[in-house]
Amino acid sequence: MSEALSVSPPPAIRPYELSLPAEARAAQKTQHPRCLWLTGLSGAGKSTLANALELHLHQFGLHTFLLDGDNLRSGLCRDLGMSDACRRENIRRTAEVARLMVDAGLIVIVAAISPFRAERDTARRLFAEGDFIEVHVSTSLEVCARRDPKGLYRAAREGRIKDFTGIDSPYEAPLAAECRIDTDEVGLVDACHRLASFLCKK
Repeated sequence: MSEALSVSPPPAIRPYELSLPAEARAAQKTQHPRCLWLTGLSGAGKSTLANALELHLHQFGLHTFLLDGDNLRSGLCRDLGMSDACRRENIRRTAEVARLMVDAGLIVIVAAISPFRAERDTARRLFAEGDFIEVHVSTSLEVCARRDPKGLYRAAREGRIKDFTGIDSPYEAPLAAECRIDTDEVGLVDACHRLASFLCKK
């Protein structure tokens, strides 16, 4: 695990300067690539909203890719646990993949709890000004626990899951997210349209 958490490249590694610029890839797709980063508690509705948004954008001919936290945990990040250090590394990897996809000209939608403010701020710094849009899916803990689609809140409160965000591990809400959506107050269609409109305005 210690090797997986190392973030410093070996001294001999030097980034290779590519001949095809990111702007050329974006121009080929006739769109402005960006990263929409959906953060919020488990059960807040991030994945559902991200999936609906990607389908909506696809209908308008936009080139997208959805990076879902659980899917990444099943593959790229399956070697990581739930300690604070592992959570930070999980977000670092997710952000690096999102940056590569934005460089490829895609509109990337990330749906991940990403509980720590500092890691989300670090992710933002990987992108050009205005190309990282933080979306706080701000559904309350009470609503998320009531929904509990995976039975995780119950398991956490019974002590069967440790270090669960919102129960015995903190969630640091964004201080200045570009967009805020409470899925208990806003329906899926309206929330999806709100994000799509925000993206087009940006």
